[in-house]
Amino acid sequence: MHQLLNRLISVKATELRMLLWSFSYFFSLLSCYFILRPLRDTMGIAGGVANLPWLFTATFLVMLVVVPIYGWLVSKFKREQFIPYVYAFFIINLGLFWWSLSSGLMIDLAAKIFFVWLSVFNVFVISVFWSFMIDVWQSDQSKRLFGFIAAGGTIGTIVGPALTAAISGTIGYEILFLISAGLLVAATVCVLNINALSQRQNEDANHKAPEQPTVLHGSMLAGIWEVFQSPYLRKIALFIILLSLTATIAYFQQGALISNAFESNDQRTQVFALVDLSVSVLTLILQLFVVGRLMTFKGLRSTIIILPLITAVGFILLAIDPTWLVLAGFQIFRRAAEYGTFAPARENLFSLTSREEKYKAKNVIDTVIFRGSDVAGGWLYSLLNTSLALGMASISLIGAALAFLWIGLGWNLGNHHDHQTEKEQDNV
Repeated sequence: MHQLLNRLISVKATELRMLLWSFSYFFSLLSCYFILRPLRDTMGIAGGVANLPWLFTATFLVMLVVVPIYGWLVSKFKREQFIPYVYAFFIINLGLFWWSLSSGLMIDLAAKIFFVWLSVFNVFVISVFWSFMIDVWQSDQSKRLFGFIAAGGTIGTIVGPALTAAISGTIGYEILFLISAGLLVAATVCVLNINALSQRQNEDANHKAPEQPTVLHGSMLAGIWEVFQSPYLRKIALFIILLSLTATIAYFQQGALISNAFESNDQRTQVFALVDLSVSVLTLILQLFVVGRLMTFKGLRSTIIILPLITAVGFILLAIDPTWLVLAGFQIFRRAAEYGTFAPARENLFSLTSREEKYKAKNVIDTVIFRGSDVAGGWLYSLLNTSLALGMASISLIGAALAFLWIGLGWNLGNHHDHQTEKEQDNV
């Protein structure tokens, strides 16, 4: 196994077991999410694209309630405790959704709640995952191995939509909630094993008793203060805002074009699932063969601007030809770059931060700031499209302008990270 993986990535034999558990962990999480994602997208546009800003707003408000609770958990429990607690909460939620939708009780309300819930779940559990990964892997390891770990998630994004497409038309979609709950249980098992291996590696490296992860002290809202007082974290926050604004504009354009092109929810669900599947295949290629080598040899500065560049080009093409086929191609390449190159590069930005910032400030950026930007992007699109009556071409040009700002900021952040990493290596 080590010889086989070493042909793809530079991995040491002592890293292999924890790498495979990390790979399996991300596979379980994203399989769980992508099983349910096509259902969320279908439920979101079923009530009309005009109602999406309200669902985005509700997501943000729920996030404001959830983040302090997460901050309290982080402040009171060690990581091997609070991560399983978070997942147990979501597992119970999935059981409740299965019960409500399979019994036919309050289906319309459950659909709206599910849209908001899955949006919170997605950002929250992915943020916790990467915080955990940054905590247990060192900076030099993350550049080599994060692409492969992310590939585990990508395989999950292939398995998830494939299961949804197969089951929703035969057995019924309700069973998907129970399958997703089982995958979250598997993710929890991975967390426990990674914790044990990480402690054992610390013991072997230091020739002493394993270091026990400590509780992170501070108030529930300490992460917000961490973001505002750090210039570096403020830049990362702005970077995520530009990601969210451009992604939200593309998402609303997708909803409008596919809603007009296809009449039935079954057709729309299949289209969303096929787009997800195409994204996953392309992402897997990038993660296995491109991102690790690119970050190692070209640095973060070159890797992190690939997604903003694709976004700028995609919006320009959409301004020239605003059709659903062009948008589908744009979304496939944009999202593949986001998962394949951007996500591992973005998470590496946090390798320069303290452990407090990794779990608290990072979570604020990934949840409150990210979802707050979703809300702003949703209402911005509504203002441009409804109030100002701008067409898709004009809105696409605005998206392109935001993407060019994003490119400049990404280069600045990546350049800073590469210089700091080089200094640390020189000191060692």
